[in-house]
Amino acid sequence: MSPLTVFFRTLARASAVFLGTAVIFLNPSLDWSSRVTAQKSPSNAAADALAGALADADEGVRAQAASSLGHARGSGAVTALVAALRDPLPTVRAHALVALGRIADPQTTAAVAAALSDPDPRIRTHAAAALAGIRDPAAIDSLVTASVDASVDVRRQAIRALGQLADPRAIHALVRALGDQDASVRREAIGAIARAVR
Repeated sequence: MSPLTVFFRTLARASAVFLGTAVIFLNPSLDWSSRVTAQKSPSNAAADALAGALADADEGVRAQAASSLGHARGSGAVTALVAALRDPLPTVRAHALVALGRIADPQTTAAVAAALSDPDPRIRTHAAAALAGIRDPAAIDSLVTASVDASVDVRRQAIRALGQLADPRAIHALVRALGDQDASVRREAIGAIARAVR
């Protein structure tokens, strides 16, 4: 074997060893990579545990879990809270709405706006308050409808939410609320109009 052939074979083997080592360090094995991505951060694990608690048999546990999820972030918390809006007990639905208003994710606007037609006026009030927190202009039509709700609390909160959105499309409903039979709604309308026309 010529010295030149020995040189090229040695070079090829050394290059293969170098490239193999580089690939191992720069691109970990699939098994190792999947183990790393399967691990969750402590906050995500806690949010998942709270979301699981929304299925608890006890109403108080579900309500507390919904309330606590309002301090979490991420799609898992939002998805669980939106599902909690269908809970049979109003207390749980109310806590879920408060939490969604705190998170203020515009992707939840439709689900929260649907709660404006809940048979319980407390839930409708919480839904209007949550929409005020979300501040999504897509909720204006739903809030305008809620501004003539049979419940004074719902009307007042809907007017407050419309004022916080400060959208010119809400002016007609705000002006109409100046003629509401309840003075607290009229006072809220004055403040809302002032915010909307700035």
